[in-house]
Amino acid sequence: MELMKNGLSEPALIRIAQAFEQIMPNFERQVFLAQARDGLEDLELKERVAHLIEVLSHHLPSSFTETAKILKQVPKVWDHGDSNDPLRWFAAWPVTDYVAVYGLGAPKLALETLKHLTCLFSAEFAIRPFILQHPEMCQDLFRQWVSHKDEHVRRLVSEGTRPRLPWGMQLKPYMKDPSVNLPLLDQLKNDSSLYVRRSVANHLNDVAKDNPDTVIEVCEDWYPDASEDLRWVIRHATRTLVKAGHPRVFPLLGYSRNVRVEAIEIQLAKPVVVLGEALEFNFEIRSAVKTKQKMVVDFAVHFVKANGKQQAKVFKLKSLELKGFETQALSKSHPIKAITTRRYYPGVQKLEVLVNGVVML
Repeated sequence: MELMKNGLSEPALIRIAQAFEQIMPNFERQVFLAQARDGLEDLELKERVAHLIEVLSHHLPSSFTETAKILKQVPKVWDHGDSNDPLRWFAAWPVTDYVAVYGLGAPKLALETLKHLTCLFSAEFAIRPFILQHPEMCQDLFRQWVSHKDEHVRRLVSEGTRPRLPWGMQLKPYMKDPSVNLPLLDQLKNDSSLYVRRSVANHLNDVAKDNPDTVIEVCEDWYPDASEDLRWVIRHATRTLVKAGHPRVFPLLGYSRNVRVEAIEIQLAKPVVVLGEALEFNFEIRSAVKTKQKMVVDFAVHFVKANGKQQAKVFKLKSLELKGFETQALSKSHPIKAITTRRYYPGVQKLEVLVNGVVML
């Protein structure tokens, strides 16, 4: 898999230079490219963003008012790159985030500029300093943008206000009290664009990590008249609550309340798993009542951490429907391989099976 930082390598530099060269007759293409290349290889992704913003600052007007006029023209001349390149969008990241660095002193103009640029690379990162410094101004705009004809602008409302956006600064006021954004999400929940609806779901999933009951209440309010698209949003929005075993989430998603089952001991294919192999196990689960029951079966691995303590990670296994006193056999092969988001440590790890978030084995 190609490193994400390579989304800001030579092809991206050329695309940036080409865009500004078309807008600014005096843009010094070769000087920009030389400065942009200088030290770039040693930098990680977000460091490259900051580096290219700094380089751009030497080629754009010192007046943000004048720079904004130029930035607003970029979408008209932008080369979107190779459609087969999954990292092609990163080229516009320094252009968009330039506004967050040099436009803070002119918030109204900066926000208007971000509205123009968000179609190139979502301004969800760039808009966050403005939300923290000018929350009322942003909210006034967001109430207008939820009806904008461009799906990228509508999505910026829900994605930019996510309390815990990955890679972005946390919006702690919204982590404490997410209520100001709920009317915006309500207007976007049935958006015609899946791109927007997925953002609404991810926003609510963020909220669930700090205010789980708020998300349950929102979803309970939406569910009775929900279309299939909106029910997908609800399922996606509550995925953290499902993993956490929040008792109110399972009936909301159509699963049985107070599930009663019996589980038979887990059988491991091998008690010792080497990095690069798979954790393989099987077990049986039996209904303990005569009525039909719907449930979510997950498993958790309590991985040993660097300090020797264990920390659980929950993984999906299967949605299950059992008839009265029915027994079903389940099995799983879970790869234990090197990934960038987890480091494995030797020792005794713990395996558990959960039904509707409750540990059964």
